[in-house]
Amino acid sequence: MAEPILNDISHRRFNLLRGSWVLVSPHRTKRPWQGSQETPSRTILPSYDPECYLCPGNTRAQGQKNPKFTNTFVFINDFSAVQEDQEEYRPEPKASSLATRLLRAESVTGKCYVICFSPSHNVTLADMTPAEIVPVIQTWTNLYTAYLSPASPLAKHANAPTTAPLSNGDAMTPHHQYRYMQIFENKGAAMGCSNPHPHGQIWTTTSLPEEPGLELAQLQKYNREQGGAHMLVDYAETESKEKDRTVFENESFWAGVPYWAVWPFEIMIVSKKHRRALVDFSAEEQIQLAEALAEVTRRYDNLFETQFPYSMGIHQAPLTGSKDEIEASHFHIHFYPPLLRSATVRKFLVGYELMAEPQRDITPEQAAERLRGCGGELYRTKIE
Repeated sequence: MAEPILNDISHRRFNLLRGSWVLVSPHRTKRPWQGSQETPSRTILPSYDPECYLCPGNTRAQGQKNPKFTNTFVFINDFSAVQEDQEEYRPEPKASSLATRLLRAESVTGKCYVICFSPSHNVTLADMTPAEIVPVIQTWTNLYTAYLSPASPLAKHANAPTTAPLSNGDAMTPHHQYRYMQIFENKGAAMGCSNPHPHGQIWTTTSLPEEPGLELAQLQKYNREQGGAHMLVDYAETESKEKDRTVFENESFWAGVPYWAVWPFEIMIVSKKHRRALVDFSAEEQIQLAEALAEVTRRYDNLFETQFPYSMGIHQAPLTGSKDEIEASHFHIHFYPPLLRSATVRKFLVGYELMAEPQRDITPEQAAERLRGCGGELYRTKIE
């Protein structure tokens, strides 16, 4: 359990997953706020918006027409951050060149998708039941499976995906082997989301991105140094016993505020058993993951009785990599929400946090306690 003194004194906590530190300043929660405030999300949306690019049957920005989908819907991002085919870039090394030593670039190719979670324009994961979230998880799994290297140790566990045609006639089958797939969701205008229709994104790239790369190095290090033990299996077991930072758990997943959390109400969902990626989950584990996602997002909305903004992302095994990389990987989900004190006050990573190291005020234990008390029915279903 966290020592009580840590609720009152400034201290640092080590993020074992990244190999970095965070400064915790609980005494600052008494500081008055006179800065920027965010507008509470009180807008009531229709179930169908004829102007929405993501609603069933509507035409998107580039002219493609969405089918009248009744479940999830996946299409290639009309404004992808990376391209699948582009001019080849291979810089020629120049011996003893100072510029070559200091200025470095590499080509990145890939493919980006958008996944609509539901045909309904006016719902979020917080509104959806676990049964309604399971198809989202299955769609994530299908795309991951389609891009998984046949040489990966995970390939033998992967079932053939359902390769329903995408909106532009392209199938899920990739044209190239990519290194990593990042699945994520930005919810709310505060997180830069330009469309309220429930959706997420999936980017596949030839590179291993910085954040999952840092975590993978730490997971491998722990696995080597602890005789084959898995960091996040040990961590979930520890947190499940201590309870202080637990928000929700079921048989398969622990969800809580990490000991090293940076964002005020940050949450991590961790598989209790060693599961490397989506393809490792049984049908029952998919249901329990859906339950954890529903519980976390509903508690977020209930906390300040608002459409709680966040960035959420899945970290799991690379699509291709060494046996050690794949086996050390462990499935987990990060939720990074910006709200701090209410629906109108958000946290900013500025000043010391940009120039020195991350800092938080409310302790993870205090944040978890508040979120534990926000279970039950979604607040807006009670509003007449």
